[in-house]
Amino acid sequence: MSARLNSAQPYALGLFRIVIGLLFTVHGAASLFGVLGGAAGTHGGTLAAGSWPGWYAAVIQLVAGALVLLGLGTRGAALIASGSMAFAYFDVHQQAAFWPIQNGGELSVLFCWTFFLLIFTGSGAFGLDRLVASRRVASAEGERAREPIAA
Repeated sequence: MSARLNSAQPYALGLFRIVIGLLFTVHGAASLFGVLGGAAGTHGGTLAAGSWPGWYAAVIQLVAGALVLLGLGTRGAALIASGSMAFAYFDVHQQAAFWPIQNGGELSVLFCWTFFLLIFTGSGAFGLDRLVASRRVASAEGERAREPIAA
């Protein structure tokens, strides 16, 4: 059974990455464009452009979430997303109480650790990272084939 599960691991990881990326992207879109209920605490509105830290966090959520969703630059995007969620937890939530269940920071903690995991696992299956990597390998092999053979 373990062998079967291990063989499906890249596909499960790819689906996991897609769902997490979509959820993160939607948070950014809601805050920046007022869709899906808008930014939290604005009654369906948006965050003021350039407002610290909310607007910048929303831009990170939208861009990094979309990159993770597509599996393009997954590790770098996940690093930035994880850091932004750590900042959100310690700067915003932890001031209210120590435990995430008490201060409303569960989502920040979950996203932080989820993206932290993706830094180390990469995009898994279905990601554009794999397509870019396979093109690099194919182009490098083509270059080697054209090199003259020295005696």
